[in-house]
Amino acid sequence: MAQLSEKELSSLNDLLADEELLIKKFSMLAKQTEDMEIKQKFEQISQQHQGHFNSLYEYLK
Repeated sequence: MAQLSEKELSSLNDLLADEELLIKKFSMLAKQTEDMEIKQKFEQISQQHQGHFNSLYEYLK
């Protein structure tokens, strides 16, 4: 892995926190709705943000 600057690490940390928040929010929304179509869409969005989180996290390894 290439050496990341302090600013880059800070930006990655902020992005990870944002993605984690979106994962939790859409997961919570999916659990609260009774409409199956909306529930599936919220779950799909949560999974997309989990993918974003995983991709960003790979830069820190």
